[in-house]
Amino acid sequence: MSPARLETAASSLPRIGLPRIALRAGDRIDNYLIESLAARSGMASIFRATDLRSGRPVAIKVPHPEMESDPVFLARFEREAEIGAELDHPGIMKVFADGPRTCLYMAMEWVEGCPLRRFLGPRKKLPADRAVAITIQICQALDYIHAHGVVHRDLKPENIMVDDADRARLIDFGIAWRAGSRQLTFGSLSQIMGTPDYISPEQVSGNSGDARSDIYAVGVMLYEMLTGATPFRGVNPFAVMNDRLVNNPIPPRKLDPAISPRLQEVIYRALRRDPAARYATAAEFAWDLEHLDGVDPADRPELREWDWRRTPVLKRIAMYLGLALIPVVVFTLLIEVARHSPDEKTPENSARETHYIVK
Repeated sequence: MSPARLETAASSLPRIGLPRIALRAGDRIDNYLIESLAARSGMASIFRATDLRSGRPVAIKVPHPEMESDPVFLARFEREAEIGAELDHPGIMKVFADGPRTCLYMAMEWVEGCPLRRFLGPRKKLPADRAVAITIQICQALDYIHAHGVVHRDLKPENIMVDDADRARLIDFGIAWRAGSRQLTFGSLSQIMGTPDYISPEQVSGNSGDARSDIYAVGVMLYEMLTGATPFRGVNPFAVMNDRLVNNPIPPRKLDPAISPRLQEVIYRALRRDPAARYATAAEFAWDLEHLDGVDPADRPELREWDWRRTPVLKRIAMYLGLALIPVVVFTLLIEVARHSPDEKTPENSARETHYIVK
């Protein structure tokens, strides 16, 4: 987008200070006719509406009136609108910047479908080919935003919309980072770093995260799509975050043997604890998923570690005892060898020597 178009788009975005309203079906704001409430969260409502100029359906996101006193949320809302208006890719939900606004809202592309979360959960997973196809689309959209200096930082199934044709779109750029943008201060852990199940180890360690953190989050989602569970768990969010710093996940093939070794290898490459060891770009991630026949599964220590951790308790105890007895057995054998050495002065050897001398 040219600097002139950026300036025009920015001038038409929602700005902090505009009046807030509570909308109902049948209301009209600017060029949009509200039809129905589509979704509601703790901070905003999303309505299905019609653009009266084109007749196309749109999504209107409106903060709740009580949120007007929260400058952090409003700054996040404005950030999401700014970034969304600048990005133009089929894998990203488009935000329309189409003229001055009379109240605070965001007009977005309407997508027939639902969040990816709808398909996931305990004992809920996707067929491997469908999971791979969705992940490739996510990677393609990520490659686009990373090339434009944007890092999402809050990728999770709730922020991936999937339509009836399985086309995936990224949404919610509220805590995204953009090169050259001002820093926003947030009041909670999730606003700083994302959602505990999907944030990267470097974010847990206090870093803001970069493009490779987004790749890690996609790796977590692919693991979840294939197995029906997230790779790291705990009794609370802090335990979940700590788990990824000290442990390796259950190998996907242990949860579902139908997952191919090559696909499991791709997941491991995306979930490496060291960001420098992960895929360098989302395009590399997508390439391997598109060319699984060319992926060479590594002899990973994570797999050997898991086999060891899963060894039955009694077998592990016996193994430890066996290892402890090795030096004892070796020492005993050395003593026995020494006792029966020809050079040792045993009574039998002494008698032979005396016989030889007399003779």
